[in-house]
Amino acid sequence: MNSSLLTASTPSSTRPSLLSSSSINPTPLRFKTSCRVKRRRFRVTIPRNSASSSDQPAASTSVTTAGVFGGKKELSGIQPVVEKLSPPVRLATSAIILAGAIAAGYGLGFRFGGNRNVALGGAAVAGAAGGATVYALNAAVPEVAAISLHNYVAEFDDPGAVKKEDIDRIANKYGVSKQDEAFNAEICDIYCLFVTSVLPTGGEDLKGDEVDKIINFKNSLGIEDPDAAAMHMEIGRRIYRQGLETGDRDGSVEQRRAFMKLIYVSTLVFGEASSFLLPWKRVFKVSDAQVEIAIRDNAKQLYANRIKSLGRDIDVEQLASLREAQRSYRLSDELAEELFREHIRKLVEESISSALAILKSRTRTVRGVTQVVEVLDKVLAFNNLLISLKNHPDADRLARGVGPVSLIGGQYDLDRKMDDLKLLYRAYVTDSLSGGRLEENKLAALSQLKNILGLGKREAEAILLDVTSKVYRKRLAQVVSSGDLELADSKAAFLQNLCEELHFDPEKASEIHEEIYRQKLQQCVADGELSDEDVAALLKLRVMLCIPQQTVDDAHLDICGSLFEKVVKEAIASGVDGYDAEIKKAVRKAAHGLRLTRDVAMSIASKAVRRIFLNYVKRARTAENRTEAAKELKKMIAFNTLVVTELVADIKGESSGTPSEEPTTEEEKQPAEDDEWESLQTLRKIRPSKELAAKMGKPGQTEITLKDDLSERDRTDLYKTYLLFCLTGEVTKIPFGAQITTKRDDSEYLLLNQLGGILGLTASETVAVHRGLAEQAFRQQAEVILADGQLTKARVEQLNELQKQVGLPTQYAEKVIKSITTTKMAAAIETAVNQGRLNIKQIRELKEANVNLDSMISESMRENLFKKTVDDIFSSGTGEFDETEVYEKIPSDLNLNAEKAKALVQDLAQSRLSNSLIQAVSLLRQKNRQGVVSSLNDLLACDKAVPSEPLSWEVPEELVDLFAIYTKSEPAPEKLSRLQYILGINDSTAAALREMGDRTLPVGAEEENFVF
Repeated sequence: MNSSLLTASTPSSTRPSLLSSSSINPTPLRFKTSCRVKRRRFRVTIPRNSASSSDQPAASTSVTTAGVFGGKKELSGIQPVVEKLSPPVRLATSAIILAGAIAAGYGLGFRFGGNRNVALGGAAVAGAAGGATVYALNAAVPEVAAISLHNYVAEFDDPGAVKKEDIDRIANKYGVSKQDEAFNAEICDIYCLFVTSVLPTGGEDLKGDEVDKIINFKNSLGIEDPDAAAMHMEIGRRIYRQGLETGDRDGSVEQRRAFMKLIYVSTLVFGEASSFLLPWKRVFKVSDAQVEIAIRDNAKQLYANRIKSLGRDIDVEQLASLREAQRSYRLSDELAEELFREHIRKLVEESISSALAILKSRTRTVRGVTQVVEVLDKVLAFNNLLISLKNHPDADRLARGVGPVSLIGGQYDLDRKMDDLKLLYRAYVTDSLSGGRLEENKLAALSQLKNILGLGKREAEAILLDVTSKVYRKRLAQVVSSGDLELADSKAAFLQNLCEELHFDPEKASEIHEEIYRQKLQQCVADGELSDEDVAALLKLRVMLCIPQQTVDDAHLDICGSLFEKVVKEAIASGVDGYDAEIKKAVRKAAHGLRLTRDVAMSIASKAVRRIFLNYVKRARTAENRTEAAKELKKMIAFNTLVVTELVADIKGESSGTPSEEPTTEEEKQPAEDDEWESLQTLRKIRPSKELAAKMGKPGQTEITLKDDLSERDRTDLYKTYLLFCLTGEVTKIPFGAQITTKRDDSEYLLLNQLGGILGLTASETVAVHRGLAEQAFRQQAEVILADGQLTKARVEQLNELQKQVGLPTQYAEKVIKSITTTKMAAAIETAVNQGRLNIKQIRELKEANVNLDSMISESMRENLFKKTVDDIFSSGTGEFDETEVYEKIPSDLNLNAEKAKALVQDLAQSRLSNSLIQAVSLLRQKNRQGVVSSLNDLLACDKAVPSEPLSWEVPEELVDLFAIYTKSEPAPEKLSRLQYILGINDSTAAALREMGDRTLPVGAEEENFVF
């Protein structure tokens, strides 16, 4: 057995282990030795170490210089000799040594032994020794080649200078193959050391050139991918074990980061082959998702570091290079776009922060605002550059994420930062309008700046409107003071041109004009009235600013109206006793000095007065009884007469003694209802006579009413309340539950008339209230008189007397009487229908008497009456059925649907048809011949309504007996023929029955079942 296999399988205790390394990049000597020991544990045979492990432990290679691969190794033993021999020389030397040893052994054996056998033995022994020498010489060749390879690589300070040709030349020099165990092991050691030196430690980031360095060095060494992948896995094992052995959490995290970097770099080095060359999942229990995360995180880190070099002077070459870097890093387009946008946003945020620092500086000057605008212009230029690059023809080969700038997702994407961004936007808008006009390029820049800052449309428009409004006011003041606006031929065109220069909404300009006019109007009415000079100045301002007349009227109504309303409220608040000459003077001055039209002044006064009226109405509604409610209404009438009437006269500029035209107008409208006014006593009383009118004084005004404030029902209820008060008088309660009623004179009815005017009741509505009360009183007593519903001559005389007492017109009294009698009659008719005492003949008599049965008898009851009538026809025993009578006349009399009535008749006929036959058979068995004939006639009547097919019976003889009995009753031929068909009797049997005469009927016939 080869002793090298045993020595290689057990690591020497004098050499440091892989697990003893405490960092990712240990010293070259310790890592090299541990790497070889580790590799031997997996590859088993390492000849170059086994040759010296037992014989010359002190003669191992030593490091002479520091570096990635350590110092040079020194040759020992036979290695210097082997190093001097080329393969041909080494082969010739081996042959010479072997031949010389055999010859020398043969000579010595022959000399000392004296015979041929001893000479051959000596030759064999000497040949074996020579062979061992030759074997040792050739066995040292791979080790010497490996040492030469190591010393060659160790000579370079930059491992990238290693050339594949030099390594091939070393292999050819010693005549060894790269696949030789020792030589390949040295290549793997060198590669492992290089990869370890290239990878950063756990706390450092990848620089981006690691993959290219490793690939170039791998190609220079000529190491195969499986061997290189094995070294990557070996490094991973060491890092993995170090992570397990690390005691602190930070160290474990650092080792994990180093492992993730190894996975990422290894994946890029081997490309698509990494899926089967690097079994991370099988060896380290690493999932595919974790591998993807390692690739994603490290790719993001590399791409982010690469983007940091980009500034605001981005060009196409830089973006194309960045795109190539993204692909080489295996970073997805989504993440690349996110990182690029984040970098661009940070660049813009730096500019925004510097601009805000200048803007918020306490020592800010005009130059400071200019600097802010310059910074924002640079941001806009940068944004335009990115937009142009996004629209580049070769945009597909440029970095992802190139496009307009946005602060969304950054440090300024917060509500508390929005005010700062609004300040910047306002500063830029102010600078754009500093020249008194807004250029087109500035308008486009403002739109872009709004999008960059992430301002909403409303927020940006509000800022622009605020600043533009101030500039417009300033420009307007300049053109007014200079006289340019007044001298302009078309003032509207002049103002429109001014709005176009500022890109200002003409409607907003009109609002400013209105506000200016209102301010001027408030200044003019500061003393409580408008002079002629004020009116002229306002007219001039209105013409210059092109203010519509409606806007002017609204302004006067608002401003002058508020002043007038104040005067009116003071007048109203003075009360019944306080409306003196001074108040009258103030009202007249306000009404005419403020240049308000009569309609406007009355409208303002109406609002204030109606508010007081409604307070009186509210108190009247919440009063405890009718008397208290009437008192509140009386107060309202007095307030209207003493205060409101005077107020209206002062507004109109009339004398308080001038009679109002409104009552006269109302009087002219009332003759159409004179009959009712004369018949109703209460209505006659509210029309004052001349003497009473003179005694009561002037009437109250009727222009301000509550017609639009209260519904018609509420107004009539209030009027009815006071009317009942006039009728019943004032009721006063005294102790012991008694009460005293104080009658009022007719003057209360005059106040009632004024109340109707305040409530805005028309003549017809007033008449309706009075008539309603009279009708109610008449109905209550008429119902007592007509308790049984009978209208006699004596009762008619009573009702006529009652009508005269309450003053109810004849037509309304007759309507009440008819309603009472109709109700009583309807109850009686309904009772008769339910008890079956009402037939169709009586119904027709009632209809002839013009009694409306539709309203008295419900439809369901009329249907029941119809069914009863038809049932009587089917059970009359005559056999007659008049279709016109049943299908048309009777439904018409009962106001029923003809189709529905016909369906009811047919359903009833079908059910009665079978019952009639059963009844006939039953009477036959009872020997009741007359009853049999009647039942058969009923059968024929049902057959006329619903024609029947021939009937069957289990005892045919009984059908024959029925026919025989019916024959003897001498019926009409058509009835007899139809009965023969229905009973299923043939002609011969029928003829025989006619000839036989009477037939003895069977006695005690048994009850039979029947089938139809």
